[in-house]
Amino acid sequence: MGSGQVTSSVPSDPSATPGPPASPQPYAFPGKHVTVAGLGVSGVPAARALHGLGARVTVVNDGDDARARTQAAELEALGVTVRLGDGDTLPEGTDLIVTAPGWKPDKPLFAAAEKAGVPVWGDVELAWRLRGPDAAPWLCVTGTNGKTSTVRMLASILAAAGLRTAAVGNIGVSLLDAVLGEETYDVLAVELSSYQLHWAPSLRAHSAAVLNLAPDHLDWHGSMAAYARDKGRVYHGNRVACVYNAADRATEDLVREADVEEGCRAVGFTLGTPAPSQLGVVDGILVDRAFVEDRQRNAQELAEVSDVRPPVPHNIANALAAAALARAFGVPPAAVRDGLRNFTPDAHRIAHVADVDGVAWIDDSKATNTHAAAASLAAYDSIVWIAGGLAKGATFDELAAASAGRLRGAVLIGADRALIREALARHAPQVPVVDLDRTDTGAMLQAVQEARRLARPGDTVLLAPACASMDMFANYNKRGDAFAEAVRGLVAGA
Repeated sequence: MGSGQVTSSVPSDPSATPGPPASPQPYAFPGKHVTVAGLGVSGVPAARALHGLGARVTVVNDGDDARARTQAAELEALGVTVRLGDGDTLPEGTDLIVTAPGWKPDKPLFAAAEKAGVPVWGDVELAWRLRGPDAAPWLCVTGTNGKTSTVRMLASILAAAGLRTAAVGNIGVSLLDAVLGEETYDVLAVELSSYQLHWAPSLRAHSAAVLNLAPDHLDWHGSMAAYARDKGRVYHGNRVACVYNAADRATEDLVREADVEEGCRAVGFTLGTPAPSQLGVVDGILVDRAFVEDRQRNAQELAEVSDVRPPVPHNIANALAAAALARAFGVPPAAVRDGLRNFTPDAHRIAHVADVDGVAWIDDSKATNTHAAAASLAAYDSIVWIAGGLAKGATFDELAAASAGRLRGAVLIGADRALIREALARHAPQVPVVDLDRTDTGAMLQAVQEARRLARPGDTVLLAPACASMDMFANYNKRGDAFAEAVRGLVAGA
C-alpha cells in the first residue's frame, strides 16, 4: 500500500481509534456562485445546504417534467435560481459545481468547467468538507455488488455494540442530511457508488471495503480500468483498515495501489479458512484472524453461518466484510453475532417468495448486472432462470457458461433478452429457452407461468435478471413486486 504498511495491531475499542482526519482547506461559501448539477435526491439537499451557507446557488437540470418543476418551485421560493431543460451550459460566473453523482464526466457542462478552471464536487465531497471538527468517522463500502446488504449489516452490528450510527450514502439516506442534521453519531456506515467516488477526491475514511469488481457502468466510466480506478478511491487515505476480497485479486490490487496513512492494514475476507490478517469461515463459524492478539496462532469466533440471512455464499462474504469493518472500529465479537441476527435482508435480494408444488420461488430482482446474477445462480443447484432487461453494455457468455450445469430452463424478457438467448445457445444449447417477445409489465405474469411449466419438484425458479429494469419497470423494486405478485397468484390458485 502506498505510504502505509501492514501493522500488527489495531485499536481495541472505538475510543482508541484515531480522531477524524482534518478536512481539506475550508471553502468560503458566502457570496460564491455555486452551480448544482441535477435535481433529485442529491441535488435538492445540496442546493438547500449551499443556500443556507450563504452561496449564490443556480441549479441546472436536463429534465423539465412535472416533478422537476415542483422541485424547482420549492427551491425558487428560497431564492435559488433553477434552469430546467439546460444541463449542459455553464452559468456565467460559476465558482464551483456540485454535481449529482449520475451525471457523466463527459457532459459538456464539465468540459466547460475544466476549461474555465472551475472545480467539480459530488454530494459526497460536499458532505465530507462540511463535517464538523468532532464528526463521526466513516466506514465505507463499495463494490460491484452487495454494497447495500453489507452496509445495512454493518449498521446493525454497530448498533448492537451500542453505537449511535446510521446507514447512509448511496443507500438512500443523504450524507448531507447526516452531516448537517441535529442528530449526532459515533460512526457512519457509508455506501458509495463508483459515480460518487469519482466526484469525491478528498474523502478519507476510517476504514473501507471493496467487496468485488466486475464490469458494470462501463458506458459511464468509459473502461473497466476507469471503473476500477474510481472504486479504488475509497481506500485512499484510510487510517485503520483496507478490507478486500481474497477471492477477487482485483480488490487486493486496489489496496496495494492505495496511498494510505501510516499503520493502515490490509485485511482480507474469504469463504475458506482465513490466513493471518483475514476473516473467514471454519466449520460453519465466522472467525477473525485479523483483529486478535497473535493472529498467527489465534482466531476469534464471531458468529455462526446460520446467523447470516440468507446464508448463501455471496451474502456470507458480505457479512464477513461488514464484520471486518466493525472489528476495525473496535466492535466486540458478541456485537457482530447480535448484529447479524438482528439484520433483516433487503426486499428483492434473494427473497424467498413461496414454495409451490415443491418448487422454490426466489426474487433477486436487485441482481441488475451479470456479477450479481452469477452470485445468485451459484447459490442453487437446479434453476429455472428468469432474466433479461437492459444490458447496459454487458455481455453474457461468461455467465451462461458458468451457469449451464445448473439450469433446468430459462425464460427471457426485456429489450436485450436476445443477448442472453444467444449466449445460452453458444454455451448451454441443451437448456430449453422461452423467449417472450414483449416488454410490457404484464410480461412478468407470463414469465412466471412459463417458468412453472419448466420447473420440477426440487427446482428453484430464480428471478435474477442480470439487467436493469427500466425498459419495462420504473425500477428493480417494481420488477420484483410484479414477480412476487404473480407467484402469489400461483399460490392462490394452487
